[in-house]
Amino acid sequence: MEGSIEVLIPREKVESRIKELGEIIAKDYEDKNLVCVGLLKGSVMFMAELTKTMDIDLAMDFMKVSSYGGGMDSTGVVKILKDVDEDLTGKDVLIIEDIIDTGLTIANVKDFLAKKMPNSIKVCSLLDKPSRRKVDVKGEYIGFEIPDEFVVGYGLDLDEKYRNLPFVGKFIQKK
Repeated sequence: MEGSIEVLIPREKVESRIKELGEIIAKDYEDKNLVCVGLLKGSVMFMAELTKTMDIDLAMDFMKVSSYGGGMDSTGVVKILKDVDEDLTGKDVLIIEDIIDTGLTIANVKDFLAKKMPNSIKVCSLLDKPSRRKVDVKGEYIGFEIPDEFVVGYGLDLDEKYRNLPFVGKFIQKK
């Protein structure tokens, strides 16, 4: 797919907000048994930067979930491709996601993880696109609310490209 990328959120702003989120989360989970669960692959860059700013003990684990079959639109069907390895019983779980879009992925992952009997489940997302919600979900820790644009960079991709951009950019499809 051909197009161009326009910077939506510059690198410095992303990094600054991640640091703020990390400090808030660290304070909230100071004396808790925190497990950060990153949703592969999009959350990797965000999760790495976020957890480096959190001066608390924590465990990290990953799930792989899919709702995009390629391209720019969600299929609406969420598949769990990889489960967590960590026993979540009695622990505080923080799902780390790159973007909350329709809400279907987060809703499904929360329901799936709730069956593992954690003490709590909250969501931290770099980006939130509430105008696209199909289910009523909210993240407790949000980096930026964005308009209904297709975005790439900082872990977000278009057919596996652009994840490594150090900023969040708007993909403008060539017509």
